[in-house]
Amino acid sequence: MARKIVIATGALVIVGVVAVLLLQKPIGGWLFQRGVEANASRDTLAGLDDGLHVGLCGTGSPMPNPERAGPCNVIVAGDQMFLVDIGEGGNRVLNLMGINPAALDGVLLTHFHSDHIDGLGPLMLFHWTRGASTAPISIHGPSGVEVIVDGFNAAYATDDTYRIAHHGEEVVPPSGGGALALPFEMDGQRRVILEQGGLTITAFTVDHAPIDPAVGYRFDYKGRSVCISGDTSKSSNLEAVCEGVDIIVHDALQPVMVEEMRQRMLELDNPFAARIMLDIQDYHASPEDAAQSAQSAGAKMLVLSHLVPPLPSEFLYPAFLGDAENRFDGSIVVGEDGMLFSMPAGNDEITQSNQL
Repeated sequence: MARKIVIATGALVIVGVVAVLLLQKPIGGWLFQRGVEANASRDTLAGLDDGLHVGLCGTGSPMPNPERAGPCNVIVAGDQMFLVDIGEGGNRVLNLMGINPAALDGVLLTHFHSDHIDGLGPLMLFHWTRGASTAPISIHGPSGVEVIVDGFNAAYATDDTYRIAHHGEEVVPPSGGGALALPFEMDGQRRVILEQGGLTITAFTVDHAPIDPAVGYRFDYKGRSVCISGDTSKSSNLEAVCEGVDIIVHDALQPVMVEEMRQRMLELDNPFAARIMLDIQDYHASPEDAAQSAQSAGAKMLVLSHLVPPLPSEFLYPAFLGDAENRFDGSIVVGEDGMLFSMPAGNDEITQSNQL
């Protein structure tokens, strides 16, 4: 009897496998159609309440990490939207979050390290082609941003001609390709660089020596506020400018972990990689440093980003944080690509979601 049951069960399994193989093509086509319908109509911005929102479109660093794009932050204030930095893969994550790059009002660069600008080319293309944009995307940054933008425009100039020839000027207006540099001078430790529609953006200097200029940004909108540190070691100027903000998004490097990597590189007879592991420790804040700065500023929440070293699993988060949670009274979040933090106007609430 048992043998008959086994034979019958085996036959059913074979029939099931054959049925799946025969139906794989129509089932795959149906699943693809459903995916197209869901993604083509997705618009995360349409569902946001009036207020200030910060999304993480890249929480990684130059170190390879398949789960994290390069540094990228998206700020939404009412009907205005800006990016702070655009690292490699940031444009991809932005689209996966359901945010159309064509809706951007501009990009603000904190400094000109390659990992903070190397996603600019794809972003320029999508800003242009996803909405038939008639004007280049604006790139704000400290003096020197003109050189960066000129370089990207030159690199993509030939590709622009291909797009226009293929799709036509109605779809890709010739005036909309590329980017426009909007430099500003830092004649002190802070400077308001934009005021419009109830939004105020303040640039402030940070310590990322020998990189100069290097700035962070504070955003204020309808009583809500957020600071983006850019890359910096522990910064008293950040603490002063970001006083009382709802959220600080701060870069973070765990020196204990990086030192372990350095020692391993020495053991493997790779002195050049070991030297880099040593050098990077003095111009990024540790999680503990970031927590102390958030405490000094009186922030409500600290979000850690630009994470060094790569963290492939949440299991590593406690080791990465070290003693940070004992140095800040508010909430600490280890940032992940796709996270969105919302601060509605008119109250003190902060909500967190993931758009990936």
